[in-house]
Amino acid sequence: MENIAHTVNDQVLQDFVHELFAKTGMPDEDALICAECLVQTNLWGIDSHGVLRVPIYIKRLLSGAMNKAPRITSVNNIGALEILDGDDGCGYIVGRTAMAKALDKAEISGIGAVGAMRSNHFGAAALYTKMAVEKGMIGIAMTNVVPNVVAPGGSKPIVGNNPFAVSVPTFGDFPFTLDISLSNVAGGKLLLAMKKGEKIPLDWATDKDGRPTDDPEKGFAGFLLPVGGHKGYGLALVVDLLCGVLTGGAFLHGLKGMYKYPDDPSLTGHFFIAINPLALMDEAAFKARMDDFYQQLKASPMWDTSQEMLMPGEIEYRTEQKRRQEGITLPADLRADLNKLAEELGMDSRL
Repeated sequence: MENIAHTVNDQVLQDFVHELFAKTGMPDEDALICAECLVQTNLWGIDSHGVLRVPIYIKRLLSGAMNKAPRITSVNNIGALEILDGDDGCGYIVGRTAMAKALDKAEISGIGAVGAMRSNHFGAAALYTKMAVEKGMIGIAMTNVVPNVVAPGGSKPIVGNNPFAVSVPTFGDFPFTLDISLSNVAGGKLLLAMKKGEKIPLDWATDKDGRPTDDPEKGFAGFLLPVGGHKGYGLALVVDLLCGVLTGGAFLHGLKGMYKYPDDPSLTGHFFIAINPLALMDEAAFKARMDDFYQQLKASPMWDTSQEMLMPGEIEYRTEQKRRQEGITLPADLRADLNKLAEELGMDSRL
């Protein structure tokens, strides 16, 4: 049977996705960036933000909702702080541009902060903090999202699940990386459950009437529940203040979801911070302190002695090593969707 789950080499998948984006008319360099970001996310095991998102991105590029070749400009630039206008470009392109600028500023000032408005969905926030640790810096990345989370006691969503990531270099095998959204799960988890035909836990989402549901389709059409009650809700507001209010862009109900409004720009905002720890101490000293930090975590006892304490980022590192060797398995429906796109765009290759 043709439409079966399929395991594909990461480079083969990247080349395939690269060609898909290039076929939309996106500049080849940008198409490669999109492919690298999406496949890297799958390699980490964050399948909800990997190539699962390709069909909606391609649809939006073809409709003009996302600008294939944005002219990203500076709106304000004062010392270590800058705000960019993303010109409705793909979030991966706008995000990488903004983080690169933050890193340049941190090289000079020890810290850099760059916000971006008029962007689109930028995938996993760790993609941008990864850029920082590759330069020996601490990276912080966040983005606002169309309201999809209900406040405690609320009957309608008021704020997005607004993800953020923090990465700190260890100068070892992998960095400390915390990448979370402020709902119990990201919406992509519901999409993945739909693709797999699985039910979801009752604390993930509600239906459109606010009732808990184990049906991912009803949950995706409804609302996400915040992590930690009022704590997650409050942090989500903080992210929107930085990404939306501070940048001069859209916030709260001014944003547009890419699934509900596939033909409209999302008006998404991002905010990136880069911190250069080597402005405070030399690399050997910082590495020694991070080694001590890691070893203290690893030495912490577990009540189940068959388990081990893991540092944020460790699971993703191990998953990447495994998937680079064994390949990335695509659900049958997703594989079919990607091959259908290839056919529609006139590509010869198939997965």
